[in-house]
Amino acid sequence: MRTATYFFIFLNLSLAFFEEPAVYPLPFLATSVLEVLCLLVFLGRLTHFAKVTLHNVFWKDTKNICIMVAILLSLTDLAIYGVLRLYDVRSIRWSRIVRPIFLINFAESRQIRRAFRSIRNTLPEITYVFLLFMFSLLMFSLMALKLFGERNLQTAEGLPYFRNYLEIVFDLYVLVTTANSPDVMMPAFDFSSWYALFFVAFVIVNTYIFMSLFLAVVYNNYKKHLKVMPGGAYD
Repeated sequence: MRTATYFFIFLNLSLAFFEEPAVYPLPFLATSVLEVLCLLVFLGRLTHFAKVTLHNVFWKDTKNICIMVAILLSLTDLAIYGVLRLYDVRSIRWSRIVRPIFLINFAESRQIRRAFRSIRNTLPEITYVFLLFMFSLLMFSLMALKLFGERNLQTAEGLPYFRNYLEIVFDLYVLVTTANSPDVMMPAFDFSSWYALFFVAFVIVNTYIFMSLFLAVVYNNYKKHLKVMPGGAYD
């Protein structure tokens, strides 16, 4: 049962590669038949689980409710999408985002559920570090706008350089990963080599200090929550 459940979960998640827009598109009828088959298997697995579980225990388990809701949403979305397709109305399969629910909430996925719960419990504790990082990014972006915005600089492609605040925020956010380094600073560096100090300071503060701090907080809190997990027969 566990192997079959994992197989159909994998098949259900893999449908995203074959549904429009897809990497390897298949006819809608083929993907819809496969999805209905997967949903029937999930429903059968849930029914089997209900037969071997006390009635009160089954209906109080949030995991079972999530699976039933996900099946209902998937079938509803599939029916609506099929009807709209008959009338040549373009729509989006919004139920794709609920498919990972099957991977997390079946009883066989205890380890995946533990990891997911640890991530969820870690998020509030890293919020403060993330807010400090965003504050630093916004302040550096504001300084960049004041330093370079009025000097009529242009990029190598002839586009305005650091004149739009939101574009500056995005460029400096990418610079945290060093993906656009040193290209992002070359127009300012060509104007004056002293402007390189601004980007060096930005990389030191945000890439080396904040990212190291962020990684340490995430790791320590995730490890702490992974060790302290609530028990239970079907947790």
